[in-house]
Amino acid sequence: MPKKTTADALKILAHIAGNDPKRQQMFEEEVANREVAQKIYLLRQHAGLSQAELARRVGTTQSVISRLEDADYEGHSLAMLNRIAAAVERRVEIRFVRRKQPLQPA
Repeated sequence: MPKKTTADALKILAHIAGNDPKRQQMFEEEVANREVAQKIYLLRQHAGLSQAELARRVGTTQSVISRLEDADYEGHSLAMLNRIAAAVERRVEIRFVRRKQPLQPA
């Protein structure tokens, strides 16, 4: 029987993390960074703003907004997220949710 393959990046990364708690934590942090970056991007798009326009409203530069929308960026701060939310008339909500289960390799 041929080996099953996947193109799902999250499954591939979960497989690489395996059962190593340190690697699983790193994987979860990367997923969280990607989600925050994507939410900032979608919030800006929904508001119909360019990066430069959002930067002006927030009181920063376009390059900072660009970094915040980059999934590889690890410096998201609650203060900056609050400034972005205020600039588009929103507020930040933070929730702590129970983990469903440890990562399962593909």
